[in-house]
Amino acid sequence: MRLKFIPPMMPELVDRPPEGEDWCHEVKFDGFRTQAIKDDDGIRFYTRRGHDWTAKYRPLVDEAKAIEADSFIIEGETIVTNEAGLANFSALRSAITSRPQDLYFVAFDLLHLNGHDLRDMPLEDRREILHEMIPAGGRIQFSEALPGTGAAVYHLVDKAGLEGIVSKRKLSRYRSGPTMDWRKIKCFTEKELDIIGVKREAGKPAMALMADKGRYVGGAFITMNREIRERLWDRVQGRTGAPPPKGLAKEKAEWLKPGLVGRVKFLKGEETLRHASLRDFREEET
Repeated sequence: MRLKFIPPMMPELVDRPPEGEDWCHEVKFDGFRTQAIKDDDGIRFYTRRGHDWTAKYRPLVDEAKAIEADSFIIEGETIVTNEAGLANFSALRSAITSRPQDLYFVAFDLLHLNGHDLRDMPLEDRREILHEMIPAGGRIQFSEALPGTGAAVYHLVDKAGLEGIVSKRKLSRYRSGPTMDWRKIKCFTEKELDIIGVKREAGKPAMALMADKGRYVGGAFITMNREIRERLWDRVQGRTGAPPPKGLAKEKAEWLKPGLVGRVKFLKGEETLRHASLRDFREEET
């Protein structure tokens, strides 16, 4: 029997971890959501939207052959790590293209096994079976739950520079689509960066373009209150007309002369800005 891709169960983004002993907490790995399927037709790997990426993940397909089961559907995250052993999202696409042997698949849920649909089984039972299935020491690994309260786990993950955590109800059944039975809590940091440009297009959120010590690092949505935003536009007006930085001439932006510094909140552990917002700004003292 050929097994079909199952649309994933998607955690809702919240500000803080849930409390109580009904939850387990895992590291939120910064990669591509992936579903591995084995049936009579062999082993296949799918993206979050159900695209077949078996050819791109060929080394992981070979690793999956070591999992002893006639058929399975395993959910996880495909990642690549940096020198510190942390997931590195910005390097993931190039690794898939040029270094697929460096990929890892971190498995966190089991939806089907040997002809049995396990989605009505409680999460903690599905994970217990999955843990026993994953061979040690390979590039397919089990996503361990971290001991402690949600707040304690989040604190440790935040200090380690990881992306965040996913908290899941231990008794939750697997249901495709968004759910509050799974919740993701992301780790952010704030830093002062130079505002080198702004993008203002009708119908789109305004964005500040940021640089760190002369290196362009990306855009941050301008989410400040109306008073601060109007003060920013006033300062921008007097600084437009700078030449575009090298490599950015095609960007539809107003480039600014030096002197504006913004406080930016963004996702931790990235070389460029992700999920970034401009919180405040100041003028450089001359």
